[in-house]
Amino acid sequence: MFVRSKLTSVALAAMLAAGLSACQKQENAADGKGPAERAGQQIDQAAKRAGEELNKVAEKAGKGLQEAGAKLEDKAQEAQKKE
Repeated sequence: MFVRSKLTSVALAAMLAAGLSACQKQENAADGKGPAERAGQQIDQAAKRAGEELNKVAEKAGKGLQEAGAKLEDKAQEAQKKE
């Protein structure tokens, strides 16, 4: 009787463990990453995209400043010629 209840307990525990492991999401099983690691990767990707966008904006601002400087220099030369 004791052996039978012990075997039943072991079999039940094995079925429970197998059932729980089968419930794991497929995406977690495929990449082996937990939710915190995936969230960290998303943050990294967002930061990278933000940095790229800032570089684009800075480049446009730099070009605008160069054009404004060139126009200012032209006006200064015109003013000197009039004197």
